[in-house]
Amino acid sequence: MKKIAIFASGSGSNAQKIIEHFTKSAIAEVDTVFTNKIDAFVIERARNLNIPSISFNRDEFYNSDNILNILSDKKIDLIVLAGFLWLVPANIIRMFPNRIINIHPALLPKYGGKGMYGDNVHKVIIANHEPFSGITIHYVNERYDEGDIIFQAKCAVELTDDANSLASKVHELEHKHFPNIIEKIIMKM
Repeated sequence: MKKIAIFASGSGSNAQKIIEHFTKSAIAEVDTVFTNKIDAFVIERARNLNIPSISFNRDEFYNSDNILNILSDKKIDLIVLAGFLWLVPANIIRMFPNRIINIHPALLPKYGGKGMYGDNVHKVIIANHEPFSGITIHYVNERYDEGDIIFQAKCAVELTDDANSLASKVHELEHKHFPNIIEKIIMKM
């Protein structure tokens, strides 16, 4: 049984869908949810699904091996970033080469990088009159949103869309595809 660690910074709707997907799986389970915000709603979602959570601060993440040691002690096989907003430090990337994936709410390589998350992305896509948006699932490296692309799905951007309606379309794609792509990745491990 492979072990998944989810890193999240906010509400955790993707984390919940992933946990639910693997609840009855014979190949993998979500072991722990990690968060950099002690008041993130993802903690409540994890608790409701009987998954432990660990909160950490910037210093622990960037200036120590605390998180790396926990991941190692737990024998984590795959790290999934699900709305996690911090750049992953080099020590964790080195320990988990091609075993850290992220989901981005746009079709990379456009609209990626620092500060390009959530409504920020949706507003720019609408302002630039893009005909499509969507999701990109990619491997994580030492730069924001520049890892190799694993999967993309798109949705039309309508003239009537605002950031909220576009976000709803993108969340629908995330919830539909992210757990299945994670499963495919695990099956190749």
